Amino acid sequence: MRGFRLHGLLAGRARYLEPGRVAGRIIDLGAYPGALPDPGGSVHGEIYRVEDPTLWAALDSAEGAQYHRREVIVRSGDGRELAACIYWYIGPLDRGVPIPGGDYRAHAPATSIYHQPRL
Repeated sequence: MRGFRLHGLLAGRARYLEPGRVAGRIIDLGAYPGALPDPGGSVHGEIYRVEDPTLWAALDSAEGAQYHRREVIVRSGDGRELAACIYWYIGPLDRGVPIPGGDYRAHAPATSIYHQPRL
Protein backbone atom coordinates (compact mmCIF):
# COMPACT_ATOMS: atom_id res chain seq x y z
CA MET A 1 0.00 0.00 0.00
CA ARG A 2 1.02 3.61 -0.49
CA GLY A 3 3.36 4.77 2.24
CA PHE A 4 4.61 1.30 3.14
CA ARG A 5 7.90 -0.45 2.55
CA LEU A 6 7.27 -2.40 -0.68
CA HIS A 7 5.24 0.28 -2.44
CA GLY A 8 8.33 1.54 -4.31
CA LEU A 9 8.32 -1.65 -6.39
CA LEU A 10 5.12 -0.43 -8.08
CA ALA A 11 6.54 2.88 -9.32
CA GLY A 12 6.08 3.16 -13.06
CA ARG A 13 4.93 -0.47 -13.27
CA ALA A 14 1.45 -0.39 -11.72
CA ARG A 15 -1.27 2.24 -11.47
CA TYR A 16 -3.30 2.87 -8.32
CA LEU A 17 -7.03 2.56 -9.01
CA GLU A 18 -8.94 2.78 -5.73
CA PRO A 19 -9.42 1.27 -2.28
CA GLY A 20 -10.73 -2.28 -2.09
CA ARG A 21 -11.76 -5.04 0.33
CA VAL A 22 -11.48 -8.82 0.20
CA ALA A 23 -13.00 -11.54 2.36
CA GLY A 24 -10.32 -12.35 4.91
CA ARG A 25 -8.63 -11.29 8.10
CA ILE A 26 -5.32 -9.63 8.73
CA ILE A 27 -2.71 -10.15 11.41
CA ASP A 28 0.22 -8.04 12.57
CA LEU A 29 3.44 -10.05 12.28
CA GLY A 30 5.69 -7.28 13.60
CA ALA A 31 7.50 -5.85 10.59
CA TYR A 32 4.63 -6.56 8.21
CA PRO A 33 1.03 -7.78 8.03
CA GLY A 34 -0.32 -11.11 6.86
CA ALA A 35 -3.70 -11.60 5.15
CA LEU A 36 -5.56 -14.87 5.67
CA PRO A 37 -8.65 -16.11 3.81
CA ASP A 38 -11.77 -15.85 5.97
CA PRO A 39 -15.25 -15.54 4.47
CA GLY A 40 -16.50 -13.90 7.69
CA GLY A 41 -13.97 -11.07 7.74
CA SER A 42 -12.81 -8.15 5.64
CA VAL A 43 -9.31 -6.95 4.71
CA HIS A 44 -8.92 -3.36 3.52
CA GLY A 45 -6.33 -2.60 0.86
CA GLU A 46 -5.64 -0.90 -2.44
CA ILE A 47 -6.38 -1.98 -6.01
CA TYR A 48 -3.68 -1.54 -8.65
CA ARG A 49 -3.54 -2.32 -12.36
CA VAL A 50 -0.23 -4.01 -13.18
CA GLU A 51 1.02 -2.38 -16.37
CA ASP A 52 4.39 -4.16 -16.56
CA PRO A 53 4.03 -7.97 -16.48
CA THR A 54 7.63 -8.35 -15.22
CA LEU A 55 6.46 -6.76 -11.98
CA TRP A 56 4.90 -10.06 -10.87
CA ALA A 57 8.31 -11.75 -10.52
CA ALA A 58 9.62 -8.81 -8.47
CA LEU A 59 6.55 -8.86 -6.19
CA ASP A 60 6.70 -12.65 -5.75
CA SER A 61 10.36 -12.38 -4.75
CA ALA A 62 9.78 -9.44 -2.38
CA GLU A 63 6.84 -11.12 -0.66
CA GLY A 64 8.85 -14.30 -0.14
CA ALA A 65 8.04 -17.94 0.47
CA GLN A 66 5.56 -17.26 3.29
CA TYR A 67 3.14 -15.56 0.88
CA HIS A 68 1.31 -17.10 -2.07
CA ARG A 69 -0.27 -14.97 -4.79
CA ARG A 70 -3.86 -15.96 -5.59
CA GLU A 71 -6.70 -14.48 -7.60
CA VAL A 72 -9.67 -13.29 -5.54
CA ILE A 73 -12.79 -11.19 -5.88
CA VAL A 74 -12.24 -7.65 -4.58
CA ARG A 75 -15.03 -5.23 -3.74
CA SER A 76 -14.11 -1.74 -4.89
CA GLY A 77 -14.91 1.45 -3.00
CA ASP A 78 -18.07 1.94 -5.06
CA GLY A 79 -19.24 -1.67 -4.55
CA ARG A 80 -18.17 -3.23 -7.85
CA GLU A 81 -16.64 -6.72 -7.77
CA LEU A 82 -13.31 -7.12 -9.57
CA ALA A 83 -10.89 -10.00 -10.08
CA ALA A 84 -7.51 -9.20 -8.58
CA CYS A 85 -4.52 -10.88 -6.95
CA ILE A 86 -3.64 -10.92 -3.28
CA TYR A 87 -0.71 -12.39 -1.39
CA TRP A 88 -2.10 -14.73 1.30
CA TYR A 89 0.15 -15.42 4.28
CA ILE A 90 0.91 -19.13 4.69
CA GLY A 91 3.58 -18.95 7.40
CA PRO A 92 3.35 -19.80 11.10
CA LEU A 93 0.50 -18.17 12.98
CA ASP A 94 1.91 -18.42 16.51
CA ARG A 95 3.17 -14.84 16.61
CA GLY A 96 0.45 -13.05 14.62
CA VAL A 97 -1.75 -10.54 16.43
CA PRO A 98 -5.25 -10.02 14.95
CA ILE A 99 -5.93 -6.54 13.57
CA PRO A 100 -9.52 -5.58 14.47
CA GLY A 101 -11.47 -4.19 11.52
CA GLY A 102 -9.03 -5.57 8.94
CA ASP A 103 -7.40 -2.19 8.25
CA TYR A 104 -3.60 -2.33 8.51
CA ARG A 105 -3.21 1.34 7.56
CA ALA A 106 -5.30 2.41 10.57
CA HIS A 107 -3.51 -0.08 12.83
CA ALA A 108 0.15 0.37 11.81
CA PRO A 109 0.87 3.98 12.81
CA ALA A 110 -0.40 3.38 16.31
CA THR A 111 1.26 0.05 16.99
CA SER A 112 4.17 -0.71 14.69
CA ILE A 113 7.70 0.60 15.12
CA TYR A 114 8.34 -0.38 11.50
CA HIS A 115 5.91 2.05 9.88
CA GLN A 116 7.47 5.35 8.90
CA PRO A 117 4.77 7.96 8.34
CA ARG A 118 5.16 10.34 5.41
CA LEU A 119 6.19 13.85 6.33
